[in-house]
Amino acid sequence: MRKRITQSIAILALIIASFQLPAVEYLDGIVAVVEDDIILESELAEEVAGVASKLKANNVQMPPDHILYKQVLERLIIGKLQSQLAEKAGVKVTDEMLESSMSGIARQNGMDLASFKQEIQEQGMSYATFKESVRKEIVINQLRNHEIGSRVKVSEQEIDHYMETEISSADRRVKYFLGHILISVPEGASATTIQTEEAEALSVVKQLREGADFKQMAISVSDGTNALQGGELGWRTLSQLPTLFVDVVKTMSKGDIADPVRSPGGVHILKLIDSTGVVSYMVTETQVRHILIKTNELINDEDAQKRLLAISGRIADGDDFAALAKANSDDTGPALNGGELGWVTPGLLVPPFEKAMSELEINEISEPVQTQFGWHIIQVLGRRTKDNKEQQERNQVRDEIRKRKIEEETELWLRRLRDEAYVDIRLEALNE
Repeated sequence: MRKRITQSIAILALIIASFQLPAVEYLDGIVAVVEDDIILESELAEEVAGVASKLKANNVQMPPDHILYKQVLERLIIGKLQSQLAEKAGVKVTDEMLESSMSGIARQNGMDLASFKQEIQEQGMSYATFKESVRKEIVINQLRNHEIGSRVKVSEQEIDHYMETEISSADRRVKYFLGHILISVPEGASATTIQTEEAEALSVVKQLREGADFKQMAISVSDGTNALQGGELGWRTLSQLPTLFVDVVKTMSKGDIADPVRSPGGVHILKLIDSTGVVSYMVTETQVRHILIKTNELINDEDAQKRLLAISGRIADGDDFAALAKANSDDTGPALNGGELGWVTPGLLVPPFEKAMSELEINEISEPVQTQFGWHIIQVLGRRTKDNKEQQERNQVRDEIRKRKIEEETELWLRRLRDEAYVDIRLEALNE
């Protein structure tokens, strides 16, 4: 069997080489049939080349060829299945959404979009290919939100219970950098199969504790979605981890390899790579009020601005802002309270409104400001710095419980999606 594997992988290795030699031509065969779609040798080879390049850049030892190709092929299969499901569900990404995401990625890297595009090209990557990969990622994220996120709810009682019983305030300030290996166990597996997988997990733990490289081991044996990233889960608080990991991680020291942790999906092996961090909860709140004029078939943008400028003039002449808000504002709820929105925290209001508000001095009235709701004049009545710890913690816990639930559901959903799909792997070496 080893000889057949070597021969089959050698064929794909030649294909990878052909990406460096454009003049070489080869017959692009089918590696796998995935429902009503296919994966070509060239797709697999290109993906393997990309993964191999990243591993090399991170100084991670390459796993045996047949393991690398199998891991990459499984990732391509899962990607195809999700793309097919997204198409059936009508999930689409507009050009505006894609451009906004690309600009966001550029900002995260400290560049504008033009500089980021140039940087991508200078690294030998096709910007169009990178952009397409981002589009696919957005589609898959939207699909997962549609299939999983919409079903996941977090109640106030869950938040209360979580904060009271699971993680202390001090614990929530700490962030952990974890490595993760999953030895999967199929649903409905026999006792013999379960024992075999658990024995494999114990063997992996033993090798790791004896000095085996964790990243290399994850790439070679892990069935987790982060296998090709060396099993790294990144920086997370305890509340961002799956529930069954929490008690284990709290007892670990840097560099520790935990005993295997059993779950319905398989056996998990954890390494604590690092830990750090203290979170600040101080925020600046703004007390603000406004008057809104909405545009419609009778009132255009120019008319709305003129009305607001006239109102501003009356306020400057001594008329009461609150009385004018009650008489003129189209934001009917706050208008009854003199246009007041109360004390607001950063991020609560739409960006154009918040930007204008942040630039005002106390009691100053803005020029007319346009948002998607219409035209506003804004007055800041006060600012204060507040320890928003309790509310921030509740918001954080809500988000983290939701993320945890989504992560746990996603693992099961992907496994079910794969198990129920028609997949025919044509490359013999990867089908054994």
